[in-house]
Amino acid sequence: MPAASTTLRMLAVSVIASLTVTGCQTFEDAGVAMGRSELVNDLAARLDRALELTYSADYQLPGGQSAAIVQAQDPARSAYTYPGGRLTVTPEAITRCTTTGTRPECTLVAPPAPGSKPTVTLFGEANAQGLVTPPVVVGLLTAAALDPQAVIRQSDTTVAGHHAACVEVQASSGDFTACVTTEGVLGSFTGAVDGKPMDLALSRYSATVDTGAFDPPAGAGLVDRRPTGS
Repeated sequence: MPAASTTLRMLAVSVIASLTVTGCQTFEDAGVAMGRSELVNDLAARLDRALELTYSADYQLPGGQSAAIVQAQDPARSAYTYPGGRLTVTPEAITRCTTTGTRPECTLVAPPAPGSKPTVTLFGEANAQGLVTPPVVVGLLTAAALDPQAVIRQSDTTVAGHHAACVEVQASSGDFTACVTTEGVLGSFTGAVDGKPMDLALSRYSATVDTGAFDPPAGAGLVDRRPTGS
């Protein structure tokens, strides 16, 4: 199972359980009403489902910068490329690379234990550099759904040629807009994460991946901090 899949399922279940107790608040788009729990469950399920697919997604960031998410299965592997670095998660290692110097530098640590519950902190550096990851989007949706003062509007759009469902959220914790494609890929996000403005949009999606996408950058210096025998 991909690194973040269990986390997304836990968040979605938590949201639905909480909303069962507190009740639903509806929002409208062109006269169509939908319950909060239905919306959050649908978008979280799409994001979760994508974590079990093989795909490559490129994103456009502000200032002409770019980012990417690549995933493959059997075995589950994922790579997140963002300005200044890259995070790769495979059954062999978690590899964090910095690419700001003349030579990429990578550190390998032990991979997640099979069946363990991953944490969103694994993606902290990617988020800090502008690549908003699905677990963060699910967390924001969770907070908005549980905020009785939040205003949530739903709409549809097309991102990089793919249909996407979107939510525009106005909440005391911060406003944001997120779109998720039919395939379950994050289509776009605009808003603040931990006080930092974020803006990204899907520019290319493919159901195939480059076989070398999970290898360290060419010529990178490697520091292996895995326990002996990993």
